[in-house]
Amino acid sequence: MMGVQLTLDKLLDRAIDLFPDRELVTKLPDGSTHRYTYADAGERINRLAHALDDLGLEQGDRVGVVATNHYRHFELYFGPACSGRSIHMCNMRLPDHHFVHTIDDAEDRVLFVDPGLIETVEATADELETVEQYVVLDDDVPETSLEPVTDYESLLAGQPAEYDWPDIDEDAEYGMCHTSGTTGLPKGVPYTHRAMYLHSVMGGHVDANAIGERDTVLPVVPMFHANGWGIPYGATFVGAKQVFPSVHTDPESIAHLIDEEDVTFSAAVPTIWLEMAEFLDENPEVDISNIDRLTVGGSAPPESLIRRYDEEYDAPILQGWGMTETSPLGTLSTLRKETAALPSDEQYEYRAKAGLPVPGMQTRVVGDDGEEVPADGETMGELQVRSPWVTDHYHDRPDENERAFTDDGFLRTGDIATRDELGYIDVVDRDKDVIKSGGEWISSVQLENELMAHEGVSEATVVAVEHERWQERPMAVVVPRSGTELADDDLESHLAETFPSWWLPDEYEFIDEIPKTSTGKFDKKTLRDRFDVVLEAEDDEPAPQQ
Repeated sequence: MMGVQLTLDKLLDRAIDLFPDRELVTKLPDGSTHRYTYADAGERINRLAHALDDLGLEQGDRVGVVATNHYRHFELYFGPACSGRSIHMCNMRLPDHHFVHTIDDAEDRVLFVDPGLIETVEATADELETVEQYVVLDDDVPETSLEPVTDYESLLAGQPAEYDWPDIDEDAEYGMCHTSGTTGLPKGVPYTHRAMYLHSVMGGHVDANAIGERDTVLPVVPMFHANGWGIPYGATFVGAKQVFPSVHTDPESIAHLIDEEDVTFSAAVPTIWLEMAEFLDENPEVDISNIDRLTVGGSAPPESLIRRYDEEYDAPILQGWGMTETSPLGTLSTLRKETAALPSDEQYEYRAKAGLPVPGMQTRVVGDDGEEVPADGETMGELQVRSPWVTDHYHDRPDENERAFTDDGFLRTGDIATRDELGYIDVVDRDKDVIKSGGEWISSVQLENELMAHEGVSEATVVAVEHERWQERPMAVVVPRSGTELADDDLESHLAETFPSWWLPDEYEFIDEIPKTSTGKFDKKTLRDRFDVVLEAEDDEPAPQQ
């Protein structure tokens, strides 16, 4: 067979060749709409590649991108990768010290920054050791302390609209994302061209997201989060129309985009669809009936939400499971022939699971003895996965690599799951007590360590409690030092010095002693049972990611 390299330039070239006039639409923060085509995008991506040459970037160098979902970010998905460099998708929602670590760890030489996120970068710029150039993703540069700095349009201006892509090995890195650092500093996950090419093929499979050229695709999931779940690449491969929302936490504007642009496929964390349902109830004139399917990930959607979108909006929800390490799609709650024939109530039981491994993904559930557990849907073990788009190492983390991968090449996910006789995976717990709030992860361990650094705290632990809007929020359980009086505000201000506001606990409980397990660990299960509460959402409550 022909030794054709599976590289991302072939995804882009196919879209330009077959669907040059297909639209790419961006709803900009000022409310205006930017429209252009794959052909237009291709010319600008070529100009970007030339600009990277002029900046002196070598093959394999990384550029960082601190941006939301829009057409310029889309161009950066391809310009560095197709010209032999690598895009580092930076998560600006991390605490400052984690944010700095990810950029230094990736050794980003150029940092592309949205105008609205300049202050985030300015706050840490003095600590960034490798950045040589800042580029504002706009047509001018606002007042800023970043230096040297230029704007994106000036960078592209005057560059040729054609570029000869170099011969790239399919196993070369095209991009990197970092994990959320829930058990320490974030870990870099490098991705190869081959991996994302195959992930894009899988995304169009009828038993996966089934994205095709007839679709209009709206990736609400941030493009800095695990390759935007691979959706911009998969949609480009098939030539689908794409709609970029610029904002990720505004269900009202997203609902209008679905209506106005005839969106057929979208993906986001459950919070978005929960809040959109409330908006649609109050605004029945907004019509999302053109939606064929929605993929939900980040945390499990409640069965009631799946039912609601079926019955009220005829918009089926597919639950997905994945990780930064899996590019990210690993399983989807599609119905196979046997489960589709069941009564609807039984179908919902399957649709509420993490689902079946997507084509190309191998999964197994392994017990403490190292053997696979029975496929009975009840016996729990660690979920382990293997696939051409699962990473085989973390960047510059040899100790972590030894722990995270088995001798036969499976990734130890750290998620606790069951597997039934039909192959359905149900993720039932996490071996690390990570808190997932609105689809983003919060480290209970880091919050605990910082709480116990307070001079008035003897012991502290943090557990996840159910929340009406965000699925989970952190609650701190604190033992004050003898003779010390503590208040919520004392601990809130202490934590705010280190963590972003959306990491801070919603509740503080003061008790005399934290229960412990037989090994001396904090018994979080007992605490969860003791504080069995559901936090109510405030009307003016901001998104936890902001």
